[in-house]
Amino acid sequence: MAKQKILIVEDEEKIARVLELELTYEGYEVGKALDGLTGLQLFQEQEWDLILLDVMLPGISGIELLRRIRSVNKHTAIIMLTAKNSIEDKVSGLDLGANDYMTKPFEIEELLARIRANLRVPVPVQAVLNADDWLIVGDLKLNEVTREIVRAGEAIELTPREFELLAFLMKHARQVLNREQLLNGVWGYDYYGDTNVVDVYIRYLRNKIDKPFGTSLIHTVRGVGYVLKDAK
Repeated sequence: MAKQKILIVEDEEKIARVLELELTYEGYEVGKALDGLTGLQLFQEQEWDLILLDVMLPGISGIELLRRIRSVNKHTAIIMLTAKNSIEDKVSGLDLGANDYMTKPFEIEELLARIRANLRVPVPVQAVLNADDWLIVGDLKLNEVTREIVRAGEAIELTPREFELLAFLMKHARQVLNREQLLNGVWGYDYYGDTNVVDVYIRYLRNKIDKPFGTSLIHTVRGVGYVLKDAK
């Protein structure tokens, strides 16, 4: 069985070297870049199963590198590494399609657990759907195969994380979901971040699928969580 390949993009040479040694010891094939431009070049030249991407990089920033990667590749798992601890930095990465993040300093055991979790391959929902299968709530339609979202006949563009959150809400339409259920269902059981990231993404969704249409489908249940339902 071929080794899984991990690319480290980290400008602090000591940290990059420690990660390289630990991941090699764990049986991964490892590549390393000390700046954003080299990281972009290695990403373009080879196939990677997972990328460890520092936010603060010379050349181009980790956020910009993430944006460029996600513009052409939606599938490779990406874990952001950041020395900052603000929700804005975390949300920026997640909003652009990062799968997870770790705040420095971190324990190597936790990082390895996050890597294992993000390298697991889930059974895709697409395997049991075809292009004619839509999730429908009121005048909102979502197709997980074509990744189309339509409300009142108008196409809506969502980021990957917004799409997953909306799909989860639609699969559980008319069911009140608390933040923990939404975190587990969309971000995964191995997510250790702030629960208020759910509120941030609910706000993003409302701005795109509710406000332009005058009728709200996403409702807050005070003290409990959120529910997606039509007006009927």
